[in-house]
Amino acid sequence: MSSSMFNNNNIQISISDEDSDELGRMRVRVRRKRKKQNHQRVKSELTHRVLRFFIKYWMVLIFLIAAVLLLFEATRIGKKPSSVDNSQHGGVTQPRKEKDSRLVGLEKPSLEKKPEGNLNRLDPVTKVIGGVRQPCLELLPPEQLEHLDVRVNGESESPVKKVVYMSDNSIPYVEANATISRQRSEGTRFNLFTGNQTFDQRQKSFKVNETAEVHCGFYNENGGFRISDEDKSYMQNCQVVVSTCAFGGGDNLYQPIGMSEASLRKVCYVAFWDEITLAAQRSEGRIVGDDGFIGKWRIVVVQELPFSDQRLNGKIPKMLAHRLFPNSKYSIWVDSKSQFRRDPLGVLEAILWRTNSVLAISEHGARSSVYDEAKAVVHKHKATPEEVEVQLTQYHLDGLPEDKRFNGKKALNEASVIVRKHTPLTNLFMCLWFNEVVRFTSRDQLSFPYVLWRLKVLKNINMFPVCTRKDLVNSMGHIRKPKPLLS
Repeated sequence: MSSSMFNNNNIQISISDEDSDELGRMRVRVRRKRKKQNHQRVKSELTHRVLRFFIKYWMVLIFLIAAVLLLFEATRIGKKPSSVDNSQHGGVTQPRKEKDSRLVGLEKPSLEKKPEGNLNRLDPVTKVIGGVRQPCLELLPPEQLEHLDVRVNGESESPVKKVVYMSDNSIPYVEANATISRQRSEGTRFNLFTGNQTFDQRQKSFKVNETAEVHCGFYNENGGFRISDEDKSYMQNCQVVVSTCAFGGGDNLYQPIGMSEASLRKVCYVAFWDEITLAAQRSEGRIVGDDGFIGKWRIVVVQELPFSDQRLNGKIPKMLAHRLFPNSKYSIWVDSKSQFRRDPLGVLEAILWRTNSVLAISEHGARSSVYDEAKAVVHKHKATPEEVEVQLTQYHLDGLPEDKRFNGKKALNEASVIVRKHTPLTNLFMCLWFNEVVRFTSRDQLSFPYVLWRLKVLKNINMFPVCTRKDLVNSMGHIRKPKPLLS
């Protein structure tokens, strides 16, 4: 190792290589220590920031996680199977043959069929009451449904004991043969099927007597809505009937589900079609069997529909089941856009017998005032402003309140499902309702509150909530627009 030397005024310091290496290592250790301390400080600050963020926003984070999970579950449930058993639509697909001439001009569905995610669903619809989730419709247990029988007790307290249906055989039809046709009378929708109800006859029909006389369709034997003798014979043997209809090539036929073996033996399922619907369904492989059935549905093909408006033709099986099934004690109407998914006898027990009701129909989901409904009908182009104005002006003159409620529930209804007992009083109600639909617009929501208000003696009605209706049927939506009849 060299020594330090002093030469005159200059100072020279010599350091050995060993000292230089030691000094370098010390500097490196100092830098590493400082770097480690800085890293620990930054890591500590980051941890504290993350903790403060979670403490401040923990509720928002939980909500986001729950929303993502719900979205995933909804997407998973909503997925439909890759293929659906064609038997659920009634019939085996047949090779398409030569185009049927009756399909010319019929609006056909898109090649991309509508999703049928609701088809064949049996899961119960629920609601929350007092913080507890409960089913919207409580049916009897399956073992009790199998032993359920049809109640046939009468309606002894009803003020109406008998209904006489007007026809040209019982009441002279003045100038009828000269001025009225099967399709329509001049300036009205009255025709040989309905009879030409005068305004005075309309007013008298709402007066309650033990024997009521009322127009109720089937006025003249040449009025149309012809049914074969074979189908009539089948219909006369039905005590309980579930019915639907599709005229003008309308909706597909959905097989009912969820019924007990007892209901299969005791309940008739009847679908009313016309020739256009028959041809449309045949083109899609839904073939009526030699026994007249497609699946559980008895197909009744109606000849000579009396109205050019197919919606009005549909009101006949919807409202006049007591005329079509003269020996039936009960009927359940289901719109063609829906699949009935509950046991019919169980539905009668839950909705009619348990509540001591003779008529059950769903409340309207959005409105309670008939005047508000009229505005919605015009806005959605379901009827012309002129015909709605005529109807509502008459109802206003008659004194119909703007917000009528029935036993604390909405009087405005949604009539895609109607459950009723066939009694003289309910039969009269349905006849009056049908006559209002013929006289004014085909939108039966507008006339139901009026008839209910005028016929004050009909009180034991079950206006069930919307969620009950959703439990009764799987709603599929309309598939195609019906083709109107041409005069």
